Amino acid sequence: MAEFPSEILFMALAAFIVILIYKGVLIVPQAEIHIVERLGKFYRSLSGGFHLIIPFIDRVQVVLSSKEHIINIPRQPVITRDNVTIQIDGIVFMAIVDAYKTTYNVTNYQVAVANLALTTLRSEIGSMALDEVLSNREKINSRILLILDEAGANWGTKVTRIEISDIAVPDEIQNAMSMQMKAEREKRAIELKAQADKEAVIRKSEAYKAEQFLKAEAIERLAQAEAFQVKAVAEAQKEAMELITQAMKNHPQAAEFMLAKDRIAAFNELAKNPSKDKVVVPYEATELIGSLTILGGMLKEGKNPLSALKSE
Repeated sequence: MAEFPSEILFMALAAFIVILIYKGVLIVPQAEIHIVERLGKFYRSLSGGFHLIIPFIDRVQVVLSSKEHIINIPRQPVITRDNVTIQIDGIVFMAIVDAYKTTYNVTNYQVAVANLALTTLRSEIGSMALDEVLSNREKINSRILLILDEAGANWGTKVTRIEISDIAVPDEIQNAMSMQMKAEREKRAIELKAQADKEAVIRKSEAYKAEQFLKAEAIERLAQAEAFQVKAVAEAQKEAMELITQAMKNHPQAAEFMLAKDRIAAFNELAKNPSKDKVVVPYEATELIGSLTILGGMLKEGKNPLSALKSE
């Protein structure tokens, strides 16, 4: 019976050691950050892995997630610069980069980021007209992201991006915008048609101008060709007349020979006509007889009537 208290003491000591080891071993998951305080004061932050702490002296005060957080901005009414009330909501993406500041510099970092995002959103949209709000979402997102990032540096947070998910416009404003858009499209269509008609008229005029220019150029070249042809024919006729004149000076009977030759050829053509009811009476019969007489005389003398012309 005397050994019983010692066994109880040993078992109690063993249990205390087991509890001490159990409390002193801390396994932190990969995506968590544990803030450890020693005697009520910040000691250190523990990331994922195996850690040892002093039981009853060190205590895990806060457990934070190192994952990216998604904070929804609830739909809120916002007034634009031109006094149009719109409904707008958004999403903020952020992550914790300094667990100490997140724990001790702000009460609730998610609420703080959401309220700051909403305030900044109202301020930015209040300085813009409705058309600018609808067409400049990227500008609004960039401005809010810059302000949240500056404020988040003191809270140990990093805002990675912000997105305006929806902008709801009142029905009467939406109808007015639809009518305005329709009018703008009709105006644009009329302007495009007028511009197309103008370009068509200009191109048609240019084509007509080019056509007339080509016609005038062709007429000019044709006239030049005809003038050259007439000049060449005239030069040839001139040379032929000079040769004939020279030949007639040297041989006076050559002209009569040529006339006689032409008349004989004409009578030969008439003789070929099969008509039996024809009478050929030469208009200068005496001259024809005279020409034949001259031709016969030259042949009797043994002269070639064409030799004079050929020699010339």
